[in-house]
Amino acid sequence: MTDLRPGLRVGVGVSGGADSVALLCALAGRAAELGLVVHAAHLHHGLRGEEADGDLEFVRELAARLGVEFHSSRVDVAGEARTRGESIEEAARRLRYAWFRKLLTETPLDVVATAHTLDDQAETVLAKFLRGAWTEGLGGIHPVVEFPEGRVLRPLLAATRAEVEAYLAGLGQAWREDSSNRHLSFTRNRIRHELLPLLEGWNPRLREHLSQMSVLARDEETWWQAELDRIAPQLLLTGRPVRGGGRASSGGLALDVTRLAVLAPALQRRLLRHAASKLCAAPDFAATESLRALALDGRAGQKLELAQGLRAERTPRELRLSAQPPPTLGVPAEYVIDIPGEVEAPAFGLRIRVGHPAMPGNQPLNLIRSATLRNWRPGDRVRLRYSSAPRKVKEVLERLRVTGSARTLWPVLEFGGQIVWMRGVEIEPSEGVRIEVTCLNDSGSSRTPQAAS
Repeated sequence: MTDLRPGLRVGVGVSGGADSVALLCALAGRAAELGLVVHAAHLHHGLRGEEADGDLEFVRELAARLGVEFHSSRVDVAGEARTRGESIEEAARRLRYAWFRKLLTETPLDVVATAHTLDDQAETVLAKFLRGAWTEGLGGIHPVVEFPEGRVLRPLLAATRAEVEAYLAGLGQAWREDSSNRHLSFTRNRIRHELLPLLEGWNPRLREHLSQMSVLARDEETWWQAELDRIAPQLLLTGRPVRGGGRASSGGLALDVTRLAVLAPALQRRLLRHAASKLCAAPDFAATESLRALALDGRAGQKLELAQGLRAERTPRELRLSAQPPPTLGVPAEYVIDIPGEVEAPAFGLRIRVGHPAMPGNQPLNLIRSATLRNWRPGDRVRLRYSSAPRKVKEVLERLRVTGSARTLWPVLEFGGQIVWMRGVEIEPSEGVRIEVTCLNDSGSSRTPQAAS
């Protein structure tokens, strides 16, 4: 619990199950010693009817007995899952963390603690491995997750579920059992009740080893990310070369195949996936190897069409990558974003966050309270990076060769009457708002922070 420094206001996410009840009891019992202010937070998912109502009352009574402040809310997980085409597990997790972030802002809390254990870590790593994850996925559950509103901590990741239950038995503390944890229709439950026990027949220490693998993978990923931040700007090229020198913006990226060829295969793969992530794509192993083959052994004029709209073209000197935008809802869309604030925009396949950087003495900009993510409109103009004057968005789209419904529904971000972000191009940066764009695809998220006026 080294991240729980004195003075922190800690909200504990409590479902009523053994793990979260143990965490709440442990923190409440040591709150005075550690100098913490502990709150209990329970989210009713709108599932399991009377059983879930009983969980809510159980946690409410536990919080009262422990003398900690109690917070609760109710969401419709099943309805959200139907609306967004998610699984129940995905919708529940998204809504749960959205509520945690709201609590961090409104309560306010400094951190939220969740009760993930070593067993949860092992199940997560194994599930990721079965889906063919790379090291970023095999990192599993991170001990600390940073959100703009605050941090989420997982203090019990080194503890097993058996240790948690033994601790509660020693206290004489009951807990609730979620009947859905026995349903084998859920992937995690099949891993927990069928696959892991089977594999432990081969290696009784498998959970421990999977947990250790997550630590190794996270450290590897941290190192690789720092290395990519150093190397990628030297090798990734934006747009297409033009006669006379320089490059014209085309909404794509390119890599010099001669420089790529002398790198180690591990770095080649990382660079290719890094470039693809900036186009909201996450190529799997086979797709990445296809890109490598095209770059190293392909002929000029060869092309590849890959999943998630990713396209590759070999030229005499470069491997050029571009992407079709994700499918839209087919109607114009508009999202107003409070500043600072964040919104998911499924019509554009984006999550976008806007905030003011530190601007001492620059009060007028701080008076602008919102930005608008919308479809471009006739007459819109945008100032591209390195351009001498603003250009019509219509002309920019023509240069990007965007046609059909994608052209009609191309997203731009308007702030103070000016377009400060547009999909597929680099905007001339200047002081103003801070923009971070994340693709709404799970493993290939791409973050594009920039300053804009």
